[in-house]
Amino acid sequence: MTFAIHGLAVAPGIAIGRAVIASSSRMEVVHYFIEPHQVADETARVRKGRDAVVDELRRMQEDLPADAPHELGALLDVHLMLLQDEILENGVKRWISDRLYNAEWALTTQLEIIGRQFDEMEDEYLRERKADLEQVVDRILRFMKGVAGPVAPPPSARRSQPQLNGLGEEFGEEPLVLIANDLSPADMLQFKNSVFAGFITDVGGKTSHTAIVARSMDIPAVVGARSASQLVRQDDWVVIDGDAGVVIVNPTPIILEEYGFRQRQVSLERERLSRLRHTPAVTLDGQTIHLFANIERPADCDPAMHVGAVGVGLFRTEFLFMGRAGKLPDEEEQYGVYREALTRMNGLPVTLRTIDIGADKPLDKGHREGSFLNPALGLRAIRWSLADTGMFRTQLRAVLRAASHGKVNLLFPMLSSMSEIQQTLAQVDMARAELDARGIAYGTLRIGAMIEVPAAALMIRSFLKYFDFVSIGTNDLVQYTLAIDRADEAVAHLFDPMHPAVLRLVADVISAANQAGKEVCVCGEMGGDVTMTRLLLGFGLRSFSMHPAQILVVKQEILRSDTRKLADWSQQILASDEPLLHPSLA
Repeated sequence: MTFAIHGLAVAPGIAIGRAVIASSSRMEVVHYFIEPHQVADETARVRKGRDAVVDELRRMQEDLPADAPHELGALLDVHLMLLQDEILENGVKRWISDRLYNAEWALTTQLEIIGRQFDEMEDEYLRERKADLEQVVDRILRFMKGVAGPVAPPPSARRSQPQLNGLGEEFGEEPLVLIANDLSPADMLQFKNSVFAGFITDVGGKTSHTAIVARSMDIPAVVGARSASQLVRQDDWVVIDGDAGVVIVNPTPIILEEYGFRQRQVSLERERLSRLRHTPAVTLDGQTIHLFANIERPADCDPAMHVGAVGVGLFRTEFLFMGRAGKLPDEEEQYGVYREALTRMNGLPVTLRTIDIGADKPLDKGHREGSFLNPALGLRAIRWSLADTGMFRTQLRAVLRAASHGKVNLLFPMLSSMSEIQQTLAQVDMARAELDARGIAYGTLRIGAMIEVPAAALMIRSFLKYFDFVSIGTNDLVQYTLAIDRADEAVAHLFDPMHPAVLRLVADVISAANQAGKEVCVCGEMGGDVTMTRLLLGFGLRSFSMHPAQILVVKQEILRSDTRKLADWSQQILASDEPLLHPSLA
């Protein structure tokens, strides 16, 4: 029987293949109390299990094949950091020593406690890391019980295949699609050699590790498909529509033929897009457009260079600070990371945003604890940095030193007032003075402001007096302008980048920057949304920054655009009182 399962589209494309069901059920844990003299032994059992998993993941890292996506290595790093997190370790010890819980019970209890903290985080990426923590704990439990992890699927092999309108001959060796409740980075590494055509998971979101790796491997994927691993049977024929977030099980010959045709079209389109890598992004009327990449780690520079990015428009440095149990990176470590990014970009500019973290996404439980009525409006981003100037200047000194190795732009997040600007620039001056006092060389910087608070957008002309460039963070700008928490499912449908108020703020910032002769870039989701490209060009935007995977499709739209024709049309859009859903189609 043919039926469809709906989930989240996280990696585009069409995959057709036989279902391989991964065994990834959660471990059952027995709860019982121990005697006081058993505390040391129970604690040692947990530590032995933790150490064994650490060793296993480190071996996997060492054995990573050269063609493995860098995201796999980065996610293995995340799991290693979680394994060695002091909050997890100390919490487990307390449950064993104070409550006399057995080791497994203590481990799952502490997982539940930390999991609640993840659930309360506003940032979607950080909320998704709860799944990583659950997988780390599950791996420890499996080792303690001597139970094997998910069984690796069989290698693809030629089998007698039903001839569905001739498609069987076309596939030759049967492709496989992987279906699981969830997959850890280590699991995906084990599955890699089986060459799956696509992934489906019951759980996960757009920033889950499965989604991240699937995008990096350019493999169609649907996550959050609820009970897919229970509804789909081993060896069923499955179609994954990674564009629509739909899984079709046991498709009819007509459906299979249609998706086979779409699959071939997608393949041809990707091949054609890849030829644009070295084509300059110039509009039909001769306007040069700069396409930058958003990155989280130096390794992200490689895919950015591969698709022809002209630099890094946003390096989210907060990822260097997370998951360290309060042991923040020192100046030398940060300097090394920033210098590596510059080296990988081979002389192209790199824009480093200072740490954008705060009440809604704390570095760890012990670092600036508190109760926050509204985390999104609390002590975060530049407010956090100015409240901890020692940490802030450590980062500033590292950035200044890295600037002696290449073109560095320094970007400050969430500025909203003149006093914050003055305090921030004073900290930069103090960081320079500290390096001078130590006789350490440093380079020159271009300094910029993130425009992501309506107050900053309304005061843009005053801001431009102090900065060399500005970058519009559209995600937060939409959230704050419309008073919509994009992480709240009850109101998420109201999060509308096309709202006239948002578009007018964006257009005004672009116009003011252009009039002042200052560079302006859009680095939020809007920058990589191809349906917004023509509208932003019409507003006068000439610099975009986005995930590397989005660069070529945005470049294609630019090559087809004439900014002379778009200018008048964009003004008509601004005059509209109703949000426009598809500006690129107008």
